[in-house]
Amino acid sequence: MPHLHEKIDFTVALLIVREHRVLLVHHRGLDKWLPPGGHIELDEDPEQAALREGFEETGFEIELLGDRPPTSGDGTRALIAPRFLDLHRISATHDHIGMMYYARPRAGALALAAAEHHDLRWCTAAELDTLQPPMSAAVKWYCLQALAEIPG
Repeated sequence: MPHLHEKIDFTVALLIVREHRVLLVHHRGLDKWLPPGGHIELDEDPEQAALREGFEETGFEIELLGDRPPTSGDGTRALIAPRFLDLHRISATHDHIGMMYYARPRAGALALAAAEHHDLRWCTAAELDTLQPPMSAAVKWYCLQALAEIPG
């Protein structure tokens, strides 16, 4: 998806864990190992974007993990908060505010989005160090946190 705004966009990333492994994609355009995710479109909230991106990039219907405050009511819908937020540079003139969600697959079958990714891979903590090209320290940290915090 093209950038929605000139200087900054909001994105979601999904740290999908199953059986002590985190799911990563080898992004075709960036040549990096990343969690599945993408831009939040203008007509969706972060939860909707996370669910859509999860399906588009992995073939899984996912369940977001976290607490939903009991504050939904007339004109208000409480959202599950992302586990982490960050600001990361995409180019000299463009940044992303990334919302990292913990998730589990609920249904579906793993499927490569070949137009966007070279590969999909479930990785243990030890396997994160073997990826080529090597993943960034920040992405590795988020993956390790997810593996430590989400029960098998």
